[in-house]
Amino acid sequence: MSVSPFAIVVLAILVLAILVIFMGVKSVPQGREWTVERFGRYTRTLRPGLNLIVPFVDQIGAKLSMMETVLEVPQQEIITRDNAMVTVDGVIFYQVLDAAKAAYEVGNLETAIINLTMTNIRTVMGSMDLDELLSNRDQINVRLMKVVDDATEPWGVKVTRIEIRDITPPRDLVESMGRQMKAERDRRATILEAEGTRQAQILRAEGLKQAAILEAEGRREAAFRDAEARERSAEAEAKATSAVSEAIAAGSVQAINYFVANRYIDSLKAIASAPNQKVLFMPVEASNVIGAIGGIAEIAREAFGRDGATPPAAPPRRPSTDPAAPAPEGGPWGPKA
Repeated sequence: MSVSPFAIVVLAILVLAILVIFMGVKSVPQGREWTVERFGRYTRTLRPGLNLIVPFVDQIGAKLSMMETVLEVPQQEIITRDNAMVTVDGVIFYQVLDAAKAAYEVGNLETAIINLTMTNIRTVMGSMDLDELLSNRDQINVRLMKVVDDATEPWGVKVTRIEIRDITPPRDLVESMGRQMKAERDRRATILEAEGTRQAQILRAEGLKQAAILEAEGRREAAFRDAEARERSAEAEAKATSAVSEAIAAGSVQAINYFVANRYIDSLKAIASAPNQKVLFMPVEASNVIGAIGGIAEIAREAFGRDGATPPAAPPRRPSTDPAAPAPEGGPWGPKA
């Protein structure tokens, strides 16, 4: 069975149409953008989704990722301002904002960004001392990001972050820094210990001072109370002596007998209660003591006599053999009736 030439032409046209449609339809993935070139010249940018181009006239130029991308900055040796050599590496984060500029303003975007970052790292960190490098990483990152971002802006790129990952000084320098840090901490520990000792001594002295003040106030208060007690005792003694004197002036001999007997008994009590006395020799006569006690009894009978009755006479007193003893009123046998 032979095929007519017309059928062959129709089939060729149909295949050509399918091929043209296939070449003119482009599907761009999410997160990417493609540039379109017409006879080698940039015309437009294809966004994510289904796009149409003119077959055999337009062609796809560059396929760029619009997502944030991470690049590693290789290690490099840097000489600081104080002539210390350190090894530094890091990472850089960037994002393409304009696909046309990123494709046609720079030949190799990633290589250009890496070299630009390394150069600025040497510039920024070389103008700082080693101590500043180790303690001011945030400041270094901010300065680097500003410089690199300004330089990559014409390329349609936004640098979002630059991080210095590692700063490695030489081994001998690290050992010297360790000794310096140890000496500094020892110095701080010594200062803190001395400060603590001084504070403890100050507090101890303040405590002793307060204790001495309180003790002195206590002694003063005790002395004041003792003086007041002696004063009141003296007043009581004076009142008792005055009362006895008034009674004697009124003719009451029992009053002086009571006064003398009371003092006599108190003295005997003090002598008898001494702990170092086992045998007591009394250079007095018992008759004097009995006579004094009899005087006290007379005073009591006179004070507590009922209905104004005259109290009975005191028992006769024997004369004392002590030549120094005073003679009682009315003779050696007591007062007269």
